[in-house]
Amino acid sequence: MTARDVQNEAGAAAAASISDTTLDQLREDVAKLAGQYNSHSAFEVFRKARELREAAEYLRDRTQVPAQQQELLLVAGQACALLSAAAFDLGFLDGATRLARSAALYGETARFDPLRAFAGGALAYIAYFSGQPAQAARLARRAQSFHGLGAVAHRRLSAIEARAYGHLRDAAATQRALDASVEDGHGATDLLHDDIGGEFGFSLERLAMSNGSTCLLLGDGAQAETAAQRALELAASKPTRHRSAPIVGGASADLASARLLRGDLDGAAAALEAVWAVPRDQRVTGLLVRTARVRLGLTGDRYRTAPLAAELGERIEDFARQSTQLQLGVGALPIAALEG
Repeated sequence: MTARDVQNEAGAAAAASISDTTLDQLREDVAKLAGQYNSHSAFEVFRKARELREAAEYLRDRTQVPAQQQELLLVAGQACALLSAAAFDLGFLDGATRLARSAALYGETARFDPLRAFAGGALAYIAYFSGQPAQAARLARRAQSFHGLGAVAHRRLSAIEARAYGHLRDAAATQRALDASVEDGHGATDLLHDDIGGEFGFSLERLAMSNGSTCLLLGDGAQAETAAQRALELAASKPTRHRSAPIVGGASADLASARLLRGDLDGAAAALEAVWAVPRDQRVTGLLVRTARVRLGLTGDRYRTAPLAAELGERIEDFARQSTQLQLGVGALPIAALEG
C-alpha cells in the first residue's frame, strides 16, 4: 500500500463522517426542547421534535463512525419520546403508543436503558388512560428493572405504577408504590432523566400532583388535598417563567375534586380559579381528564340543586371545548381514565 493509497482511504473515511459540531448542536436542540416542553404548545413540540428526529436519521445515513451513529440513535430516540409525549397531550393515544414503542426500540438499539425506561413509563400511563390498568402496572414494573437508572427515573416509574394500582383499586399495592415514589434515591443519576431533564425529568411538584390524582382514585380526599396543595406550593416557589401551567392547572383541578369529596363547594370553586387561567394550547390530555373528573363530582346528589355547582359545571365544559385540541378536532378525551 502506497502513501497515496493511505491518504485516499483516510480521506474517504473522513468523508463518511459528520462534523462533531453538527452533532453537538443537534444534541443541544433536543435537550433544549425537552427543557422548554411545558412552555410550548403540544403542536409546536410535535413539529420541532419531528424535525429533530428526521435530522438525526438523515445524518445517521451520512456517517460510518460507530460513535456518531450511537449518538444519533440516542438523539433520534429522545426526539421520538418527545413526539410520543406531545401526541399524548393532544389526545392521540394510538399514535403516542406507537411513538413510545419506537423510542424504546431506539434505546434498545443504542443500548441505552434510561431511554427504554422512559418509554416504558410512557407506555404504562398510556395504558391506564386507555382503560388497561393491569397492563400499565406490568409495564411500569418492567421499566424499573432496567439498569443504570437514577433516582428521578425510579420516582417517575413508581408514581406511574401507583396510579395504575389506583385504577385497579388495590389500596395496598398503591400505597407501596406511593411510598417508593418519595424514597430517597441516594443521589443516583442518569444521563436522560437528570442530565437532560425537562420533560425527561419528574419534578417534585409533578410527583405531588400525580400522587394526589392517585389518592383520588382510592377516594382518599384528605391525602389527595395534601398532595395537591404541596404541588401548588412547590410550583409557586419557582420563578414564573419556570412554572408549568398544565401542572398548576392539574393540581388545582385535583384540589377541587378533593374538596368536593368533603363537601366544600366554595373551596372547590376557589381552587378552579387557577384552572381557568391555563392557556388554550396548554390544556393537555391530563388536565382535561382532571377537569372532567371535577365535572363528575359536581353532579353528585349533594350538589344537584346548588346553583354554583351548575355554574362550575358549565365553565368546565366551556374550558374543555375551547381547548386547542378539541377546537381543531385533533384528539379525543380518553374517558376510560375516569372509570378507575
